[in-house]
Amino acid sequence: MQRVPEPELMDDAEQARAYAEADFAEPHQAFVTYFQERFPRHRPQRVVDLGCGPCDVTVRFARAYPDCQILALDGSEPMLAQAHALLAGAQMLERVTLVQRSLPDLSSVGHDRDTLISNSLLHHLHDPLVLWRTVHALAVSGAVVQVMDLMRPPSRSAVLHLVEAYASDAPDVLRRDFANSLSAAFTPTEIVAQLAEAGLALRVEVVSDRHVLVSGQL
Repeated sequence: MQRVPEPELMDDAEQARAYAEADFAEPHQAFVTYFQERFPRHRPQRVVDLGCGPCDVTVRFARAYPDCQILALDGSEPMLAQAHALLAGAQMLERVTLVQRSLPDLSSVGHDRDTLISNSLLHHLHDPLVLWRTVHALAVSGAVVQVMDLMRPPSRSAVLHLVEAYASDAPDVLRRDFANSLSAAFTPTEIVAQLAEAGLALRVEVVSDRHVLVSGQL
């Protein structure tokens, strides 16, 4: 199935609220577990979360690593409003700094991060190399990187199967967005080619029937 790009920003307030209220506990906690398993000796200090959305992954990561400070970037104002509410409720506003930025704009963002994480941003980007170049720009030598995203199924029928399997009871807006995101996602082979072009020696793994994980140390 050919890739069908979707809008880069989730900037509709209803869409952002639906996403923030959805139950993504299983994949979001899995993101943290994958990090712990792949980098058991790493102790994150200065973390950047690219495409943080409503910050559920951010909060889970901060709880797993209580010594870290996180810079959370997203281009969507409604998403950041949802993120601020979640961070306030979790008492994380002193540890997580929210910044509205759309890649590749990194103005006033320090280029000294020892840990770079990102969940479900890659498939939104019309040019995926923007993300991989940002990794180069923000991270110091030796930094740890973990990016998780959806992967594109082989057919439209496979897309619909995944929507029914994981979002059958979800609101229509989430079912539509999930289908669109699966169709906009990249295959593992495409991601391997992107990393080669960007000069990044990172590992690409399929970790579920709908997720691909990119990880490694610069």
